[in-house]
Amino acid sequence: MKKVFSSAFALAMIALTLTSCNKQAPQVDEKPEAAKVANNGMKIAYVEVDSIMSQYKFCKEYSLILQKKSQNIQNTVNAKGRSLQAAAAKFQQDVQSNKYTQQQAEAVQAGLQKQNADLQALQQRLGSEFQNETDKFNKALRDSIQHYLAVYNKDKKYGLILSKAGDNILYADKAYDITNEVIAGLNKAYKGTKK
Repeated sequence: MKKVFSSAFALAMIALTLTSCNKQAPQVDEKPEAAKVANNGMKIAYVEVDSIMSQYKFCKEYSLILQKKSQNIQNTVNAKGRSLQAAAAKFQQDVQSNKYTQQQAEAVQAGLQKQNADLQALQQRLGSEFQNETDKFNKALRDSIQHYLAVYNKDKKYGLILSKAGDNILYADKAYDITNEVIAGLNKAYKGTKK
């Protein structure tokens, strides 16, 4: 009896769902028609983000700056890490050779642990500073592009300019590609960061 009731209940729910879906169908059909009218005549363009990243002078300069900074951080942390490893290895040898009293060994070990904690704190601080600088670069890049596109679009009158990165747009006609114009304009407007 319970199976018949649950089956009947399930069929009733399906019928109710289908009926309610059929009632909503005309509303769904009306929205695309309105969208077609609103989009009629709207100019659309897109920009290849990868091309901007590889050809915009601002990106090239800051990529080099960030790359050098990253390498400096890595070199600093690696050098301090090697120094700490050497000190730890020497400590192990000295302990095995009985060069320390119990108190001296504990003091040296505590010093090595503090150096390790300091190294981790340094690595964390430098990583955080690097992330902040990267975020600042990304914001400046975004602001630069948005500012330029606002000026560029005063004459062009595009209703929508999309960024195409990877496969986020599955198909785009090359006729809508304004990447080269935008890169040329960005590079012309860019003053440089020569220090």
